[in-house]
Amino acid sequence: MSRINEMPPEQGKGEPSAGEHLRQAASQVGEQIRDRAGHYYEEGRQRAREWEQHLENYVVDRPIKSLLIAAGIGLAVGFLMRRS
Repeated sequence: MSRINEMPPEQGKGEPSAGEHLRQAASQVGEQIRDRAGHYYEEGRQRAREWEQHLENYVVDRPIKSLLIAAGIGLAVGFLMRRS
């Protein structure tokens, strides 16, 4: 077991091992994925806020139509749930 942890004699102290290279590459990929995921998360939040604002404006501008649409959706969902 101790032989696994020993550094091969041809590698100098300043040269990273293959495992260290792999660890560094995995770390860099992990950081890139984390950055990308954060970017997509923020982009999604921004789009949701815009959609919410658009929907709110629509309801304020057309209250009767919005109420009738909501009632229609409620009736459709109720009908579907009653059938199953």
